[in-house]
Amino acid sequence: MAFEKLKKDVEAAKRNDPAARSGAEILFAYPGVRALILHRRAAFLWRHGHKFLARLVAEHARRKTGIEIHPAAKIAAGVFIDHGAGVVIGETAEVEEGVVIYQGVTLGGTGKECGKRHPTIGRNVRIGAGAKLLGGFTVGAGANIGAGAVVLREVPPHATAVGVPARIIERGPRIGDHEDGI
Repeated sequence: MAFEKLKKDVEAAKRNDPAARSGAEILFAYPGVRALILHRRAAFLWRHGHKFLARLVAEHARRKTGIEIHPAAKIAAGVFIDHGAGVVIGETAEVEEGVVIYQGVTLGGTGKECGKRHPTIGRNVRIGAGAKLLGGFTVGAGANIGAGAVVLREVPPHATAVGVPARIIERGPRIGDHEDGI
């Protein structure tokens, strides 16, 4: 199972990075892939009640990769974190398959509220560099979030959100997408 997830992560990097030359290069030289490997270890520990050890693994991952992912965050296989420096993914965040996250992205909360306080990111979403998605809302499948956008509420499927605060500038499938958002 772990190998299948890793294989999907490497395939996502190949699919989304034209500079990727080989699986070995991706596996050993891509901090986003390394961060996901370490996140899965931390998440395993977290789910099995070893919260302190999970946080230590997550802290090690942050120091090695510059990517901070809370051990309780749910991240599907086949997610690509490109470059990754400064990416922060909060405790109740959920990220589905096919998502591409660029450097400096935050999937965070807006304060000390309880419960679901970080975003859920649907399949095949692209989140531009420096975007901040803050709160417990959903970004629909196939959406685009522009670089530097500050998203504070739900984004419909196949929409494009830009600006501070973000506003929807386009709705509908991206060119090349299938009707089901895959």
